Formats: sequence, C-alpha cells, structure tokens
Amino acid sequence: MKRSDKGVGGTSFHNHTFKASKSQLMEAIGKPDWVDETPEDKTQNEWICETDDGDVFAIYDWKEYRVYGDDEMIEWHIGGHSGRVTRQAQREIEIRLNQHIL
Repeated sequence: MKRSDKGVGGTSFHNHTFKASKSQLMEAIGKPDWVDETPEDKTQNEWICETDDGDVFAIYDWKEYRVYGDDEMIEWHIGGHSGRVTRQAQREIEIRLNQHIL
C-alpha cells in the first residue's frame, strides 16, 4: 500500500476495520490527509491510500464523538469502492502496521 492523491468519491464502508492508535498509523503511513479535531463530527482523521493493485481507499475514525489520545487504541474504518478492495486494504494495512510495531 501507499499514500495516494486519487479521490475517494464514491467509496463506502464494507465492514472492514482494524485496531491501532493514531500514532501507530502516523508512524506507518504518515500524517493524515484530513484532520478535524471537532469531536462532534463523524470523522476526525482520514488517510487516502491505494492498494498495491492501485485501488483507492480511505482509513478513517468513525463516530468517536470525543477527543482521544494519539496513543489510544481505537477501531478504524476502511472505505473503498468494493468489499474486495477494503479486504485487500485491510490485509496491506495490517502488514504495514506489523512492520512498524515490531
């Protein structure tokens, strides 16, 4: 997986998530592409990436509705154009995280 400048329009959630802290994601992927620290908003952080096959996907926190610490483990959602894409993204994210955590 890699960061992407492709648009994520038309992507949606297909029941693929993973747990990590924001700081773990920043170490593995870099700073978020979009940040809104207003806890009332549905999403506060989002990364835009693409799979090794070039399919775009988004990683985002969903409905935390609170201020959370950068080292707090939370559930992140993956949005893509299909379940196949988000499943592949989930695998690639977990590999990337494991490389940076170990």
